[in-house]
Amino acid sequence: MEHLWIPIVLVAAALQTARNAGQKYLSGHLSALSATWIRFVFGLPFALMYLFLITTNTSFEFDIFNLGFLLPCGLAALCQLSGTAFLMILFRLRNFAIGSTYVRTEVVVAAFIGTIFFNEFVSLMGWVAIFISVSGVIVISAIKFNLGKQNSLKNFFDISAGIGLLSGLGFALGSFFIREASLSFEDDNFVLTAAITLVVVLSFQTTGLGLYIMITQPRQLYTIIKLWRPSLFVGFTSAIGSIGWFTAMTIQRIAYVKALAQIEFIFALCVSILFFGEKPTRQEFFGMSLVAIGILVLVLFAN
Repeated sequence: MEHLWIPIVLVAAALQTARNAGQKYLSGHLSALSATWIRFVFGLPFALMYLFLITTNTSFEFDIFNLGFLLPCGLAALCQLSGTAFLMILFRLRNFAIGSTYVRTEVVVAAFIGTIFFNEFVSLMGWVAIFISVSGVIVISAIKFNLGKQNSLKNFFDISAGIGLLSGLGFALGSFFIREASLSFEDDNFVLTAAITLVVVLSFQTTGLGLYIMITQPRQLYTIIKLWRPSLFVGFTSAIGSIGWFTAMTIQRIAYVKALAQIEFIFALCVSILFFGEKPTRQEFFGMSLVAIGILVLVLFAN
């Protein structure tokens, strides 16, 4: 049970790669907010079915209508939506590449936040693993976005960098509130508490963002109905992946979950190689190697 979070994160990262591919297709037909909402509104039914299945033979006695649970759920939903909103702003900025690289330092942000505010101690080898894997991600990002072609080093400290950090901060804080909500039940059945938390957070996100889209972009609803098949795929992979993320974040420190999640970048490169025939450069291989080494250090030596 001690290392159960590792295969859970690996499966969740693989599903997130598939979800991102589906969302990339939908983003060509929908607004950024609508493409984001697809994850929630089509994922919620699958999360509800999962909760129903695991509670069929289990006595459900948790009180979800208490502030100690609902408040962190609401904050988690808000933080994740804020992180997504800042990410959407990055799409409109000239130095999107720089900002996106800063978003990918989310794991470092999470480690500092956890240590300072949430009493989540990260061991020395944990910090080593985090910095090695993040270095690999930055190398991969540098190649992907051609950061070497940027005008000067000062671009790394412009408004794009700040928005990228805010996006990463939103996602990192959201993860801590998810863990806090799930642990608030003080029950050993982490599978059930994570599932309840997922359903409530998704409900907040589906309702909040859905109302905003209905008011500001009502025509998008017709487009979503027409694209129900790819939307269903995105919803399914997002829900199953979120089940993994929420469960892993309930049983393990957020910084370690985020560090292992960096393997998603290796998955994404493998997809581009196997399915799109793209040939990775030496620098990309070097970046993937750093991510892999960081993950090995994390799994074998961090505590």
